[in-house]
Amino acid sequence: MGKKNHMSISSWKGAALIGTIALLAACGDDSSSSAADPSASSGTSSLDIDKMSIREKVGQMFFVRPEALDTSIHWNEYAELPDYKLQKVNETMLSVNKEYPIGGVILYAHNIVDETQLGEFIAEIRELNGAPFLAIDEEGGRVARIANNENFNVRKYESMAAIAESGDPNDAFEAAFYIGSYVKEYGFDIDYAPVADVNTNPENIVIGPRAFSDDPETAAEFVVSYLKGLDSAGVIGTLKHFPGHGDVKTDTHSGYAETNKTWEEMLKCEMIPFKAGIKAGAKMIMTAHIAAPKVTGDYLPATLSPIILQDKLRGELGFKGIIVTDAMDMGAITTQFGNAEAAIKSIQAGVDVVLCSKEFTQVFDAVVKAVEKGDIKESRIDESVKRILELKK
Repeated sequence: MGKKNHMSISSWKGAALIGTIALLAACGDDSSSSAADPSASSGTSSLDIDKMSIREKVGQMFFVRPEALDTSIHWNEYAELPDYKLQKVNETMLSVNKEYPIGGVILYAHNIVDETQLGEFIAEIRELNGAPFLAIDEEGGRVARIANNENFNVRKYESMAAIAESGDPNDAFEAAFYIGSYVKEYGFDIDYAPVADVNTNPENIVIGPRAFSDDPETAAEFVVSYLKGLDSAGVIGTLKHFPGHGDVKTDTHSGYAETNKTWEEMLKCEMIPFKAGIKAGAKMIMTAHIAAPKVTGDYLPATLSPIILQDKLRGELGFKGIIVTDAMDMGAITTQFGNAEAAIKSIQAGVDVVLCSKEFTQVFDAVVKAVEKGDIKESRIDESVKRILELKK
């Protein structure tokens, strides 16, 4: 398809901001008062790494589901979680959080009812021990926790692939700035987007149109524009899923997945959007739970692989930002490793943020014990905590 006649990104942004503010004002009777103030961080300035205990440092590395702090909740399948209707901070969560500080909280669709509830919930989360970041998966398309909720009057997008059909990367900026503006307005700090995968495998059941393109150069252009759109809205974007989930047949939510590509092959395809995003200033990159045996020589998921994370992402690609795991309660991890084992391995491999560990309190204690025993060096923890605190400033 031919390119549309678009305004430039810079000229569009001013007009879009006015329109977005107007839209958000119309989203409810008083959305500005019901939404949490995104600047109202709960004591971030008091977090000084030199004065922090091991538990406080370790806590910064855990971003959790709200359910992780309610130890009365036990689940096996994702489908069970909505039934708990955890949509406010309760007394159990407050009690657990006193001993288990957290660096962040991610909200899912079942944690969100409407504007009023979301604003109150985020305000409560802001007061938790650890000055938690607020994160959400709001890619646009089928992964959009707010836009796909009928109680929110915000624009829906078909998919990232549909956005890219215009051939104009400005469209990705526009979409991301719009999404980022309402995400920021509602009180979130981080959006786990954009998908930087290249959709090269038609049998891929988990990425598909969530990716911009099956062409790496095209994907790279749209990824960078999307990332800049979020940044312009004041939201931290996240490139995902490293080292590329686009050429995988199976779904890491349910079990083992791998890519058979060599690193040389990945450099010609999967790495192109990631390298472009890193060059554009990406602050966060999310790992994929896929194995890459022709790169690493083993069958470890990338999330647990020092070769993928340290040698390739940090070393060869030069990424200096925060590495966050994909959710650690996904089947690709839980069917192969114990929860504590996986968290420890991921930290040893070089991740900064462990996302959504199952059995959070036990995993937390296991990581603290691993540091105390020397299985994880405290200097390794400090590297990650410094990055996290710097981003919270």
